[in-house]
Amino acid sequence: MPPRSEATDRWSRVDDGAGPPVPALLAAARRHLQVAPAAESGGAVTRSHLDDGRCVGWYAPPVPGWRVAIDAERADAPLPSALVHRFGATDFWARWTRAECLSKLADVPVAAWWHRHGLEVPPGTPWLWRTLTVADLVVTVAFATAPPRR
Repeated sequence: MPPRSEATDRWSRVDDGAGPPVPALLAAARRHLQVAPAAESGGAVTRSHLDDGRCVGWYAPPVPGWRVAIDAERADAPLPSALVHRFGATDFWARWTRAECLSKLADVPVAAWWHRHGLEVPPGTPWLWRTLTVADLVVTVAFATAPPRR
């Protein structure tokens, strides 16, 4: 399990060997996230839609050679009982948003991710992520190196 960090960050993994842009963006993630109605989020690099009509957008400059994914959930949203039964309730939304991001970056449907890894991060995963609380939301931002162009 990744180490706990400050109170508003549920899970964090920042690898100093990744090069300066990505760890710096993750450290400043809060400044690059905006919560707005979906209709006002078109300029985001990537975004996550919430069940109440809001969108969380990532507004940082692209990093050459890296892909970014985000996922957000309302921190007070009811936990899905079937998934809690399967994966446990502890830090559920933090683990959920992280698994969503990593499955997006792996180009794997999230249900396939669950079957392989649950809501955990596989050992040796090279991706970088940060999960934090923004207002009433749990948000994960994750980066992976982009595959080479063919």
